[in-house]
Amino acid sequence: MKKRILTGDRPTGKLHLGHYCGSLQHRVRLQDEYDQFVMLADVQALTDNFKTPEVVRQNILEVALDYLAVGIDFSKSTVFIQSMIPELFELTVYFLNLVSMGRLQQNPTVKTELESKSFKHGIPAGFMCYPVSQAADITLFLGELVPVGEDQHPMIEQTNELVKRFNTIYKTDVLKKAKALTDENDFGRIQGIDGKGKMSKSMNNFISLSEDTDTLRKKVRKMFTDPGHLNIEDPGKVEGNMVFYFLDLFGKDKATIEAMKEHYKRGGLADSVCKEYLFEVLEEMIAPFRERRALYAQDPAAILLLLDQGTKRAQEVAKETMYKIRRAMKINYNEPLVQAIAKP
Repeated sequence: MKKRILTGDRPTGKLHLGHYCGSLQHRVRLQDEYDQFVMLADVQALTDNFKTPEVVRQNILEVALDYLAVGIDFSKSTVFIQSMIPELFELTVYFLNLVSMGRLQQNPTVKTELESKSFKHGIPAGFMCYPVSQAADITLFLGELVPVGEDQHPMIEQTNELVKRFNTIYKTDVLKKAKALTDENDFGRIQGIDGKGKMSKSMNNFISLSEDTDTLRKKVRKMFTDPGHLNIEDPGKVEGNMVFYFLDLFGKDKATIEAMKEHYKRGGLADSVCKEYLFEVLEEMIAPFRERRALYAQDPAAILLLLDQGTKRAQEVAKETMYKIRRAMKINYNEPLVQAIAKP
């Protein structure tokens, strides 16, 4: 039996290079080794998009297209829609009884996310309870491994706290603790093209995996470099220079990149030359994704059918686990009363 992985994305827009570095490229590799469940977390996306649910709905298809474009095989990975699994929300409610609001407020991942949001009329309770919802996502599918970066480890820790408390109170071993799976080649959260923070759609400092050639070139030309490199002959800094940062991440010819760095540092190399080289590197990488995505996009009904098939498999697993959870809690009222008493 393969170990099960639970991972996923909030469908808030097309995926970008940050997603590819942080998770997508690893999922393509892991789907052959593990029983991989990939969740399109549309309900979690609604925590800060509740006024525009149609945007989340449209992005279900967009994210699915990105998955297919990078090589996620829907016959190997179970890709499903979160809102179609009602057991997730049932388990979330049960978990909410086992955690305090103070504990949720202490979660470092929640604190970090709050800094990037602008909740003008107060923080939605759904947003604060995000770690509880995520714990339900992981445990309902009995996920043993969760591929995450270092910044997401507090979520795994809180999940395991809930698992321990549930199993202790209800004297069961139904729920399993999860383990963070960190890839040794993980880049972590990559920076945006402006150099002001992580790559993010909300910050508009991203490069999408389906970026067209002209837009890609324009974004590369706008990249933050060395503000002190005013003239070609001036010595330049490569530290904090986004062009060299992305060349280190994605450039294959390391010798050429190192030579460019030395040339730039001593002067005589224009920013425009470096940016054009980076554009060529990124275009070579993104073009195959863009082309495959365009092919899949010609038949959206086929994509939705794949999602339906994955969701049905996830529903079967969820129902089986929830049956065990209800029995452990002695709320299995759908069984005949005598049977329920005899087998609590």
